[in-house]
Amino acid sequence: MLKIFATGRALLLAGGLAVTLFGCEKLDVPVESQFVASNFPKTLNDYNASVGAIYSNLSSNYAVPYWRMQTLSTDEAILPARDGNFDDGGQYRQLHYHTWTPDHPNVLSIWQWAYGGITTCNRLLNVTASFNFTDAEKEARFAEIRAMRALYYFFLLDLYGNVPLVTDYPTAPLPATQPRLKIYEFVESELRSLTPKLPAKSAVAATNTQQYGRPTKGMVYALLAKLYLNAEVYGAPARYPDVVRMADSVQANTNYALDARYRDIFLPNNGPQIRETIFAIPYDQQIPGNQFTRFGFFYYLTQAYGFNVGLSIAMSTTPEFFARFNLPGDSRNNTWLSGPQYVPDGNGGFTNTPVYYPGTTNQVVINPVLTLVPPKPMDLGNTLASQSQGVRSIKYYPDPAIIQSTRLNGNDVPVLRLADVLLMKAEAILRGASATVVNGELQTPLVLVNKIRTRAGARPATSIALSGMLDERARELSWEAWRRNDLIRFGQFETEYPLPNDALKMEKSEFRRLYPIPTVELQLNTNLQQNPGY
Repeated sequence: MLKIFATGRALLLAGGLAVTLFGCEKLDVPVESQFVASNFPKTLNDYNASVGAIYSNLSSNYAVPYWRMQTLSTDEAILPARDGNFDDGGQYRQLHYHTWTPDHPNVLSIWQWAYGGITTCNRLLNVTASFNFTDAEKEARFAEIRAMRALYYFFLLDLYGNVPLVTDYPTAPLPATQPRLKIYEFVESELRSLTPKLPAKSAVAATNTQQYGRPTKGMVYALLAKLYLNAEVYGAPARYPDVVRMADSVQANTNYALDARYRDIFLPNNGPQIRETIFAIPYDQQIPGNQFTRFGFFYYLTQAYGFNVGLSIAMSTTPEFFARFNLPGDSRNNTWLSGPQYVPDGNGGFTNTPVYYPGTTNQVVINPVLTLVPPKPMDLGNTLASQSQGVRSIKYYPDPAIIQSTRLNGNDVPVLRLADVLLMKAEAILRGASATVVNGELQTPLVLVNKIRTRAGARPATSIALSGMLDERARELSWEAWRRNDLIRFGQFETEYPLPNDALKMEKSEFRRLYPIPTVELQLNTNLQQNPGY
């Protein structure tokens, strides 16, 4: 089955060159391009080719650098060194211990990634006005571009807080830093204005195939729910009733539904057929960027899973985070590899056939405990036993099409999906909003949480409090790049989870809830102001 529709593939591939042309390190650099108003293409196919730059830029960094900033800075994932290997200048332990600096490579790359996408959006808003479209068609194209620009600004709002707000092309020289609240208000205003102009998820498969990976009304509603749930974090008044309103707006479209099997959402052949996906980033062997198997799998299991590719042994989760996967019958427990390992059965489970370390009759055993070996910092050592420490993730199930030269996965990565929306609604009600009736059902927090648990095969909860929502979200949304966002909202981002023999300590300063403005950007633009604490 072709999991990525033809138009979407063309969008992402056609945009590859455009990303190279239009990404820039400083916001006042003029972008050189063969596309100007006088010669810009005029047809719908030409528009699709040009707008692909937005999407190829998005896929290029979301599943690695962006994901690391949102995830390795929490208890959800850790990438320890192995006798100095995988230290990479200390960038992963800086994220783990909250000691990053304005020179951290991800701090710079994600700033440039987001503004590269924004610059492309601003440019396309200018040139799209010259297309041979009706007014209604132009409004629809403008809405798509503005929605993607709002998404990029949401990422900046969440990670950096106080950033320049650039909506013109060419960019005015040296734009100044704007307060986080102003960015919040801009994202809200943009999203609220777009819903009449964007398509709704359709019951017609061909229509949904064309929409997949592109903005819809559902994407706007879900992103607004996320914005409102974190309103107080972003410096605005609480908006919990609006979270519920946006969640109900998503559910009003009955073409969204929880998929019967949790694992199907993340398989290599996932795509438009996943009913609960609201917005996802397509990946395959031609659309690079998803390397979860490369970094998060366990090398000694590769043959048992049907391929033989050199993979990392480095990234895992922490014992504390893994301990939350403790509900009997919960299929989400099978997204982790821990303990004795067996050959998979191809259906989400395992056979009785052990997997052995190469050239031995010793079964592969993954030890959840991460025991550091001083004096090298955050280092496990590099013996076979230490390589086997750390629970590995197979949530984004290994892609049998993976090859040595690229080690790419074909699993599309969800950004927003219905299960997240239901959990956001439950949390908002627990924080003071009123429960509402949807399709004849009073959706209390307990009802909503048990919808998610029941789909996973876990026993239903008998009660749910706000304090329990963080664990519910951890079980459902692990490795989906929302953990940092959740921990900050619950006031637990500074919670330390020391490892045995750990000589380093987490820096618990609350200013770390924002990343710094990159040093390079401050040098290029004297109108930028560094975030407090840095």
